[in-house]
Amino acid sequence: MGWLSEASTKYRLRWKRRRLLFRALRKRRQLSPVIDRTSQIKPGAILTASTVRNEAVRLPFFLEHHRKLGVEHFLFVDNESDDGTREYLAEQPDVSLWSTKHSYRLSRFGLDWLTWLMIKHAHGHWCLTLDADEILIYPHHDTRPLPALVEWLERTGRSSFGTLMLDMYPKGPVKAQEYRPGEDPFETLCWFDAGNYMIQKQPKQQNLWIQGGVRARCFFAEEPRKAPTMGKVPLVKWSRRYVYINSTHALLPRDLNLVYDEDGGEETSGLLLHTKFLHTIVEKSAEEKERGEHFANSELYDAYYDALVENPDLWCEASTRLTSWRQLEAMGLMSRGNWI
Repeated sequence: MGWLSEASTKYRLRWKRRRLLFRALRKRRQLSPVIDRTSQIKPGAILTASTVRNEAVRLPFFLEHHRKLGVEHFLFVDNESDDGTREYLAEQPDVSLWSTKHSYRLSRFGLDWLTWLMIKHAHGHWCLTLDADEILIYPHHDTRPLPALVEWLERTGRSSFGTLMLDMYPKGPVKAQEYRPGEDPFETLCWFDAGNYMIQKQPKQQNLWIQGGVRARCFFAEEPRKAPTMGKVPLVKWSRRYVYINSTHALLPRDLNLVYDEDGGEETSGLLLHTKFLHTIVEKSAEEKERGEHFANSELYDAYYDALVENPDLWCEASTRLTSWRQLEAMGLMSRGNWI
């Protein structure tokens, strides 16, 4: 019965992909253009797509870092920011911006909106789908920008690139060290948990389900299986028939999720350095608990938000200080694989 079960799974996933693509088509009416510069997108340009709300503090570094990596155009959806995010993005010459007042949660946490924009503007392009608090790095990213990486991925028959999301945090109470827009956040968020990760393969979607890091240690120690998942596939040679299922943790068609070596070897991979724990997290957590827009069952995360509002110190004696991408590769948190 194995072949029959597999055929049934493929059939159900095919129809799920079609339903999600249709959702995106319907949700396009929720988007209003603020500034559309997509006519500037050149053939072969690498794009970034992101939904944001009140990220004026993070965006200057986010944009500059990914520009240096080789991103040529950014597709943003602004979800009712009131801190200058919308105005700042509208001024950026390589940004196209849409706005919406509709529910982030009911749009599959922004995925419906981004799926429509990528259908329309990212087909045939390598596209990096990120949150504003995620900073992409990979082996040799400082000397080998994204055009070199995607050229190698294409040459070796790959259409997607996987990462671990690594939570970075300060030493001392998170609110104690103020961050200013444009600064390198990793001068403040320079610590991480190096070794407390659990990993399993999801047989249905064939993606890796990774949990651990400081959030599992500090907020989900009693129920680690409720901790956020850390494996992502953010960089994809996009097609209008593709769709993300759950954040960027998994895609359909599911072959795009095979960003690891099933025989136990090392596949080339990167990291999303997570800047969630800037000093702004205390006020943001109180706001997001009230809004209830960030988790499908927000009540499960009330204690998580309450702990963040208390301005915690996430550092411990086992914390590791960030020194370089080579350190992260040596620890096995990312891998150059056969690249370079």
